[in-house]
Amino acid sequence: MERSLHERDASRTIGANVTTPSAPTPPGLAPRSKTLRIAVPFLLFLAVAILIGRLDLGRDLGRIHVAMLSGAPEGNYAAVVDRLGALAAREGGQIENVPSAGSAENLARLAGAAKTCEVAFALVQAGVPAPPGAKLQLHGRLSRSESVFFLGKAGDKITEVEQLRGLRVDIGPEGSGTARLLQQIFESRDLAGLGVQLSRHAVPEALGLAEKGEIDLAAFVMDEDSATIESAVRDRGLQIAGFSHVDVVARRFPFLSHGRIGAGQFDAVRLLPPVDKRVLRLETLVVGNGCARRSQVLGLMTLLAQSFPDFVRHNHETPNDTGFELADASKGYFEHDGTETLDTYFPRLGDVMPPSNWVHVIMGVSLLFNVMGFGNRFRLWRVDAARVKADQEIARLFGVGTTLGDIARIAPENEQLSDPLRVDVEHVVAALEALALRCRSQSLSVLVPMGGEMAYRYQEQLILETIAVLRGFVARRDEAAKNR
Repeated sequence: MERSLHERDASRTIGANVTTPSAPTPPGLAPRSKTLRIAVPFLLFLAVAILIGRLDLGRDLGRIHVAMLSGAPEGNYAAVVDRLGALAAREGGQIENVPSAGSAENLARLAGAAKTCEVAFALVQAGVPAPPGAKLQLHGRLSRSESVFFLGKAGDKITEVEQLRGLRVDIGPEGSGTARLLQQIFESRDLAGLGVQLSRHAVPEALGLAEKGEIDLAAFVMDEDSATIESAVRDRGLQIAGFSHVDVVARRFPFLSHGRIGAGQFDAVRLLPPVDKRVLRLETLVVGNGCARRSQVLGLMTLLAQSFPDFVRHNHETPNDTGFELADASKGYFEHDGTETLDTYFPRLGDVMPPSNWVHVIMGVSLLFNVMGFGNRFRLWRVDAARVKADQEIARLFGVGTTLGDIARIAPENEQLSDPLRVDVEHVVAALEALALRCRSQSLSVLVPMGGEMAYRYQEQLILETIAVLRGFVARRDEAAKNR
């Protein structure tokens, strides 16, 4: 029926032989503003240009400008942060080394700076608990563990834990991780009865007291290659106390392990130390308070991987028993053995949303467009079905095979002048007018893809042509009925 009314000679008959009123604009729908049509593409272009202008397509680390808590200036933590800062500076970044009394203070200051963001990261000894209520995250564990050294004038003579009974031992300044660790050890079930006399001094003072013999041992948690330890053994003549059954002590604390300092490690000629020394060891944690952006976190992770070659492997293959939750950005770094493509070349986009979320967004947008396309095709099908239904009603009124050109040439007479026919035709015109409004409204919908509105325009043109022909018939019918 659709073909019989509109495709069989329709364009020639209607266009060449019939003068029809121009297709009216459906009432209630204002045409789109020309200013809006020009402004919207311009604003979209401007937004894209600004976005591209803000993208950092380089692989440098210039986006890193953070402060990091370390420890005593002469300690290993300060040396680690200085090394990271030097690496960052080569690529345009900056890591400020913020000294402190030690790990306990680092955690307290890091938690306190969660709102002000004056510091973003800290190096912390494993086993030091976070302040109550603090929302801190782990970013990694350094692959090189630190050792617990006991240095004294007669350190070589101490080979068993029992020999610590009643000794004067300095455990580092208040607020340091060393002080907290050693206090935990000496207050444990096995060692509490030794009656060790604890004191608390900074590293230089503790070394001086040990050298003078005013204390029996000075305890330090440092890297075994630390210049401080090497100088104390080589230059000050301090000896390392080693404990043959130190592994038993390590088993009492999940964050402790044990290792060996080889004979002659600090002086192969004088053989310092003279024999292997068994010592406690523990990991160093990189902790953050959430102030750093994702790109800054990943930049720091890149620097850590450069400074500690086994950093990624160590964190990926060994369990996290620190008590701190691993940050999402750091977890992704370990899982992908580095930064993902988006984080490498578009770090600012990573700050807005992690790469995995971007994938979900893209999939969601793609799914949305598919659903929108289906919805658009469904609505267009319903418009066409309604128009075909109107054509079928016209065929019923005027006869099967009647074209619009035929209706336009009809001179109403006899039964065509009857009121029921007029009512039926007016009913069809009203239905087509409503359908034209619906067609125009849906053509402006967000569901319609770019260029897809032309299908609606085609349907609308067919509908308006039919309306014009039927209105012409009604006008001629009324005129003939009036003159009869």
